[in-house]
Amino acid sequence: MTDRIEAAAAELRPLLQEFILWAPSHAPGSDPDLVGPVALWHRLTARDDVGLWKRGDLQTVLLERIPQVVEDPDEAADGMVPAVRAYLTFLAETGRLTKGSDPLDVLLAELAELEDEFVDKMEDTLSERDWDEVEDDEVDEDESLGDFEPFADEIAELPTIRLRPDVELAAAARAVPLIGQARDLAVWVGVKRKVGDETLLSEDEISEALAALSLTEPQQLWNLWNLAIDLEFLTPDGEDTVSVDSDTAAWPFEDDEDVLDAWMLGLHSIDYGDPELDDDDLTLALSGLTRELLVRVLVGGLRKPLAELRDELAEAVAEYDDLGADAWSAADDPLASVLGWLQGYGLVEVTDDDEVALTALGVEGVVHLVDDEDIEVDARTAIDAMTAHDLLSASADMSEEEADAEFAAWMRLRDAATAAQELLDAAVEDESDALIRVQAASMVGSLGEVAIPAWLDALKEPSLRPYAATHLTQLDVEDAPEPTQADTHWLILDMWTISAGLGRPEFVSSLEDIGPATDLIGLLEVIWKVRHPHVEELLEAIGDAHPDKQVNKAAKRALFKARSGEK
Repeated sequence: MTDRIEAAAAELRPLLQEFILWAPSHAPGSDPDLVGPVALWHRLTARDDVGLWKRGDLQTVLLERIPQVVEDPDEAADGMVPAVRAYLTFLAETGRLTKGSDPLDVLLAELAELEDEFVDKMEDTLSERDWDEVEDDEVDEDESLGDFEPFADEIAELPTIRLRPDVELAAAARAVPLIGQARDLAVWVGVKRKVGDETLLSEDEISEALAALSLTEPQQLWNLWNLAIDLEFLTPDGEDTVSVDSDTAAWPFEDDEDVLDAWMLGLHSIDYGDPELDDDDLTLALSGLTRELLVRVLVGGLRKPLAELRDELAEAVAEYDDLGADAWSAADDPLASVLGWLQGYGLVEVTDDDEVALTALGVEGVVHLVDDEDIEVDARTAIDAMTAHDLLSASADMSEEEADAEFAAWMRLRDAATAAQELLDAAVEDESDALIRVQAASMVGSLGEVAIPAWLDALKEPSLRPYAATHLTQLDVEDAPEPTQADTHWLILDMWTISAGLGRPEFVSSLEDIGPATDLIGLLEVIWKVRHPHVEELLEAIGDAHPDKQVNKAAKRALFKARSGEK
């Protein structure tokens, strides 16, 4: 069905683009964008010929199909019928209402008859979706201990969270005690160890493993066993045997990326920190306590007094489960296993002031857990650890004011000439990334004359030469090359690349900035020669998106030349 939809949409696109141009002067009160779904589903469900409209087609499309597919029922109720009225008139007046169609007055009369019922259908559709949203909200309200969602607003309002670089995180991960113990357990298990059906290990094996790992409680052993599986240190090896992975004994690994990958595999082991009580129901009532502590430390500003945490968590446990208060009382110290596991995995520390604080690993881990829940959090690399490429990448998602502040903070840690070189070096790491390149040029351009050596060096890079030549000329640098026509064309292609990533309206608007269609056609006749990484896809996009047929043709001619390598 998807292929049919794409094919029908491609078939309709030129016709709808002409209608969009026709509508402002012939039907100024209509919204031509609302016609697309009607024309598409008419083609898919009623007629193979987009110009063939007969009485009954409107009922099929408007009353039966559109209620199932409409994105905004409220908008459709207000404007879809007037838009369809204009579209049918357009087909008739331009000779596109093909032979065999009912007369225009018959079609418009049917449309008038259907209007009230269509509006009712849209209102019903809107009510059903509102009801679904209410039901979804009710489901969301069924939250449990350890859910992050109730804290989503507080997390979104937190000041920017700064993340440490991988080299520091990897060094901390290598020292995580629990991973070392999981490694030792896996090595003790060895190769092809047979496990039982009811208990994985025999009583003698449990005693042997406890002694080998200097543990006192079997529950500690089973938590480490599960962690070893999470870390892929232990793997099933047949129906009733497990074996240590061949790389396990090498932990801590030499490569930082391998270390962090392993640590992330075990991150969800935080649930093993939840207290285990003799009564299963009481144990269940405390399920999620470890996550609840983590998220409360996060919203507390990455640290929180232990006494305050105890009070909050005792209240939360009682609120989330009828047995919560009993479970809390039944545990000698409900937070002992929680803090023991979180400290053992390198996530938190308890300070001399009796505060629970997230470590650098803990901040990284909690941000990942928040991301897993699709909750918005403002987390960025720490300024002192931020590379030029980190800065440019992060700035792409910031407002202009935020990006300026981040740039200013980054600049305070280095001299301007060095910063200019770092930024331009980062801009050439990926020639296809026009946004990074434009941002780098803008930042370096703001540094003035101190950036001249970096700009001169950038003349050697084809992707940066247009920017370097432009800025050096603006700075009146002696013997600096003047920007060529090819340089100007490269800059235009970069801007088109960025606008294409923002969506069709922004892309078309950037094309219109060139000037009248004749100017754009003239540009297309030469710009295809530029060896830009996106020139072919941009020419194809212009041929699809621009409302002027002559521009479409010029773009397709240019695309053919670019692909054929014509000189």
